[in-house]
Amino acid sequence: MVNVGVIGYGYWGPNLVRNFDRMPGGNLVACCDLNPDNLKKVKALYPKVEVTTEVDDILKNTAIDAVVIATSAITHFDLAKQALESGKHVMVEKPLTLASKTSRQLIDIADKAGCILMVGHLLEYHPAVDYIKGLIDDGSLGDVHYLYTQRLNLGQVRKDENALWSLAPHDISIMFYLLGGAEPVEVSARGESYITDGVEDVVFCNVAFKDRVMANIHVSWLDPHKIRKITVVGNKKMAVFDDMESSEKVRVFDKGVGSNPDYRAYGEDMTLRFGDIIIPSIKMKEPLRAECEHFIESIQSGQSPRSDGHDGLRVVKVLEAAQASLKSGGKPVRIAEG
Repeated sequence: MVNVGVIGYGYWGPNLVRNFDRMPGGNLVACCDLNPDNLKKVKALYPKVEVTTEVDDILKNTAIDAVVIATSAITHFDLAKQALESGKHVMVEKPLTLASKTSRQLIDIADKAGCILMVGHLLEYHPAVDYIKGLIDDGSLGDVHYLYTQRLNLGQVRKDENALWSLAPHDISIMFYLLGGAEPVEVSARGESYITDGVEDVVFCNVAFKDRVMANIHVSWLDPHKIRKITVVGNKKMAVFDDMESSEKVRVFDKGVGSNPDYRAYGEDMTLRFGDIIIPSIKMKEPLRAECEHFIESIQSGQSPRSDGHDGLRVVKVLEAAQASLKSGGKPVRIAEG
């Protein structure tokens, strides 16, 4: 049984506490938050869970094996570092940290401590994303040419971080998960601050890979539409994941462009293929539940989790480059290797 302590019961913490409570193989022991009113809510819903405003009460509790961190991103490094150095396994919400340097430090600390370090890249655990990855891995889509993501809504407006750091980690992590070992080389991003000076409300980000694959990420909390969509275009087929659909979340399009060796006139050298649109039946499971279970299973097995520290570092490196590009007015920024 893995005993778990959760730090942070603000926006996302309640969902984590709900999932770790009564989880097979896991036991929710304690919850920490700076707001006593939040802790009253915890106690009302989970009477057996210990509550505290002191992080040290979690870190020094020898009965706690793992710590889950759901606090503001600026606190991630310090809290995760303290937890790992206390011998706790750690799951930290995205982004891992706000800099690649500190992300690497956490990876090193976790390795030395022999502890699991996992990042809450939630959508890597979505059954629909898993399905599309299967299509890519088995060659059904062919060679991936490009993909683009849209994560738009009116709200939730943030003042402590821009739309890039708040929303894009989801899409960058999906991009890496779907493309496997593809290596990004360059990032360019443009955005604008309309509500709070210096905090971009909308960002358009382009990522170029070594093998000519392109990715575009559009994030905004200032948009009339609520969209959570990923489109992947291959040379055989194309796939779309629309998370706003209640049931039919994935559509596979048997569409493409081919060559016509027997053409006789201008414009006939290419043929357009319009095949079937397949809506697969996918067994759904709450992604957060799957993510939390994976954390417990990784601790029990000693195996590195899907969204480990290295996965978190890759995402932070793209975010860093995109942020630098934003500040330079959209100039391309090379992604540092290593």
